Amino acid sequence: MPEAETAIVARRDAWDADLVTVYRESYGKLVRLAYLLTGHAAVAEEIVQAAFVASHRTCDRLHDPYPYVRRAVVNRCRSWGRRHQVERSHRPRPPDPAELAADEMRDALAGLTDRQRAAIVLRFYEDLPDERIAEILGCRRSTVRSSIRRGLQSLRRVIER
Repeated sequence: MPEAETAIVARRDAWDADLVTVYRESYGKLVRLAYLLTGHAAVAEEIVQAAFVASHRTCDRLHDPYPYVRRAVVNRCRSWGRRHQVERSHRPRPPDPAELAADEMRDALAGLTDRQRAAIVLRFYEDLPDERIAEILGCRRSTVRSSIRRGLQSLRRVIER
């Protein structure tokens, strides 16, 4: 085997080991992150698993798997949210809504825009700085700050009711 191919195989094996470590150590944390963004436990698990599978496919080009997987989870949650919103808008309304014991924070977060919800969850759950949130969401730092500020204002209004 030529030297270049040997190096690629060795790199992929090392990254695979790193990915397995990230999976073992961070799976639960990433599922909670996805749950906070989607509000559905089963969807959150599917999204995280799909993000790990997709990350495995690109392993030879990456150095640190956790930030890549986290970003993939956030992006997949945002895509799911857009698709879910379209599906909900085309679904007929049930005749008599069932009364459920609501998770108040999840309900409050559901009233925010996707960007506001993602920025708030990444800031207060993942404890990320504005620069990292902006990178993950694909926007400027000032947009992150304004999204967090407006999202918190909306949350305060909901909670005060």
